[in-house]
Amino acid sequence: MTDLARVTAVKHLGARALSITFSDGLVRELDFADALPGVLASIDDDESFAAAAVDSVAGTVAWPNGIDLDPDVLHGDQQAAAATQPRLLREYRLERTG
Repeated sequence: MTDLARVTAVKHLGARALSITFSDGLVRELDFADALPGVLASIDDDESFAAAAVDSVAGTVAWPNGIDLDPDVLHGDQQAAAATQPRLLREYRLERTG
């Protein structure tokens, strides 16, 4: 059985974009503009969205108000339940050193 990839780092890139690093070395830059409907609208402002951080227990991206996102969806392994999806800006893998 393989371990599921989980979020190890998140960086706010500006506006509604995040760079998300996963435990398997994958880095995905995602743009969430127009992809924050319903309850996610509570993080659809500059200050709230920029507060994204890693929830080390759940292994995903979370916000101080309790909103978190499915790490399997962020990784690209599953489709989100919502009709709107974040737009993939860039994807690459970190090279292992040593």
